[in-house]
Amino acid sequence: MTRTSLCAVAGLLLWSAGPALAQSLTDAQIAAIVVTANQVDVDAGRVAAARSSSDAVKTFANLMVTDHAAVNASATALATRLHLTPADNATSQALKDGGAKNVAALEALSGKAFDKAYVDHEVAYHQTVLDALDKQLVPGASNAELKALLVKVRPAFVAHLEHAKHLAAELGGTR
Repeated sequence: MTRTSLCAVAGLLLWSAGPALAQSLTDAQIAAIVVTANQVDVDAGRVAAARSSSDAVKTFANLMVTDHAAVNASATALATRLHLTPADNATSQALKDGGAKNVAALEALSGKAFDKAYVDHEVAYHQTVLDALDKQLVPGASNAELKALLVKVRPAFVAHLEHAKHLAAELGGTR
């Protein structure tokens, strides 16, 4: 699958998640979206860490695995403490489906094509997550601790986006 096809998959993911995000979400649904979004990036990062031909991309992929796993650990601990069971919803399901399609597409690539596709997807994905945080998840969270966690992790997503954009520019991908 080409880089353009992967970006189309990312676009489809964003479009399919959009209607669900436009609706009012419960804290349990927000928790499911947060956990799923992070797991999707952990899964893609594991594939990239194993398959990339670039040391810079492997380093970035390992950072994605570490950071997003840590956010999931924090979110899971908070949900447990709040007795909040993440509730699957259209957005979390779209994220799961899109993540699986992205991993499958990545596994069909190798070399520089793989690296560009992975990094371009990371740019699109982190921008989408930031948009969702700003427009729906943070404003929609009713629990103060959940909202605080979302606000606390936002700078890491910004840093990931900037890092991915830098890598994309180096690889000749999206800016």
